[in-house]
Amino acid sequence: MRAMTADVVVVGGGATGVGVARDAAMRGMSVVLLERADLAQGTSGRFHGLLHSGGRYVVSDPRSARECAEENAIVSRIHADAIERTGGMFVVTPEDDLDFSDQFLIGAQATGVACEELSLSEALRMEPRLNPGIKRAFAVNDAAVDGWQMVWGAARSARAHGAQVLTYHEVTGLVVEGEGGDRRVVAVRAHGLKTGEDLTISCAMVVNAAGPWGGRLAAMAGSEAVEIVAGAGIMIAVNHRVVNHVINRCVYPADGDILVPDHTVSIIGTTDSRIPDPDHIPIPREEVAQMLDAGEVLIPGFRQARLVHAWAGARPLVRDKRVAGTDTRHMSRGMTVLRHSEAEGLAGLITVAGGKLTTYRLMAKNTVDAVCAELGTDRPCTTDTEAVPGSEHGRNYRVTHRLADREQDRLDNQVICECELVTRKMLTDLMEEQPDASFDDLRRQLRIGMGPCQGGFCAARVAGVQACQGRADAAAATELLRTFLRHRWIGLWPILHGEQVREAALDFWMLQGSLDVEDLPAAPPPAAAATPIENAEDGEQQPDELARALATLAGAPRLAAAAPAGAKRAATSDKQEARA
Repeated sequence: MRAMTADVVVVGGGATGVGVARDAAMRGMSVVLLERADLAQGTSGRFHGLLHSGGRYVVSDPRSARECAEENAIVSRIHADAIERTGGMFVVTPEDDLDFSDQFLIGAQATGVACEELSLSEALRMEPRLNPGIKRAFAVNDAAVDGWQMVWGAARSARAHGAQVLTYHEVTGLVVEGEGGDRRVVAVRAHGLKTGEDLTISCAMVVNAAGPWGGRLAAMAGSEAVEIVAGAGIMIAVNHRVVNHVINRCVYPADGDILVPDHTVSIIGTTDSRIPDPDHIPIPREEVAQMLDAGEVLIPGFRQARLVHAWAGARPLVRDKRVAGTDTRHMSRGMTVLRHSEAEGLAGLITVAGGKLTTYRLMAKNTVDAVCAELGTDRPCTTDTEAVPGSEHGRNYRVTHRLADREQDRLDNQVICECELVTRKMLTDLMEEQPDASFDDLRRQLRIGMGPCQGGFCAARVAGVQACQGRADAAAATELLRTFLRHRWIGLWPILHGEQVREAALDFWMLQGSLDVEDLPAAPPPAAAATPIENAEDGEQQPDELARALATLAGAPRLAAAAPAGAKRAATSDKQEARA
């Protein structure tokens, strides 16, 4: 067993945990961050891609609205390359109460959320596909954010300031000394899922930033002071930008009331329900239908758009005794920073939960302030003034940037993923930097397989590059490919209808029919394929969904019979239809 020491051990590699590691390292502390999977593989990578203006909360949660408005500007500057300044709108649809919009304006003014009312003609000019029956529209400072790019930028900054970031290291226990109200957490035990190594890290403080899993970590120390509720929601991406601004319904926060243009797709979200286990989040078909119905209210014809992926994430909500334990929609989105020494006489442990991705930097600041108070030091926070690596130029993301890059290198650099314009050099450079990365790890940072084909064309190429680079033999590359495809397909099974059936069938026939990828000789999965949760990536594999999908895709295409000479074919007979 390897022994390490640190001032602070941070558990959790989402935005908040990485933000805490960065902040503490910038204040001169020695820091080790432990994450049982990849960075931002949990909540921070499973959301709708919205950087909040604060508008969503001006009525329901004014404090969160104010924090979002302030942090929006800071995050857009220090994470410039992860933020697209799309702008946003709140619209009153024909189904919404017009009176709420008056409360919205009053709340925006009171919380400092920038808001300007638009004429209906101007709103429809800016977004021609909006419901023409809208009754009111307001412009706000919403933006789109790439959560993975943001978190990795913060992680590289943390490392530059001396922090150690250990992914695929699962915490197995907390070492507590003392009795009763005089207890202290003095060390963390962890197991390397890829290395197989056990380690113990002695430390002065442990920060529990494990998100919806935070209750489990606190229980390892015998804590009973915090109850963290997992509030699950699903999101769906359609295969193009149906809007170019973030579109919100001007209502009290509800299901399916946000539509975000994110990279080359649009994402609608989200539902909200309590789940018992954040490791196992289903993607129910009825919630998919609910999202489509909600999208239709904002954008008529939304149901006809081709859906490319569905996923589910869990929010870490601190239980509010004022609302029912199952009512996650009305639990506060505000942050909680709990010093267990004050709450229950357990020193050396601080839990941070709640909040928004938009306010991650502020959550980290408040948490490290609490660490300093616990340790009796006074070190100022400077995370709002220093850009993370890659954002020093201060230019925000533009959706056309990769197209411009490919115009420059198209003759010299093979494109591996046409949908997202990922080149061989981008892939091999990241493989060099992270030699034990799985295909899913590469996907999160490069967006491989996240376009319309969902990996149908590029996944096998990535496996080939892995083998050509000598980073895996044929058997290991095949296992990496199989794991990647299983994870991608989980998000396809609940949305198989319309044109998406045809695309999924094409991918399935190429990979399973031509390459027979699932039936190739099995080999022990390489360490790089490690995943803490079997059959779960963006949600849990449901056996009934899998069986239903396989039945849909297993058969050959049904071809229309030849029409008699001179006869006019029916429109539906012109096409090759998948048997469903």
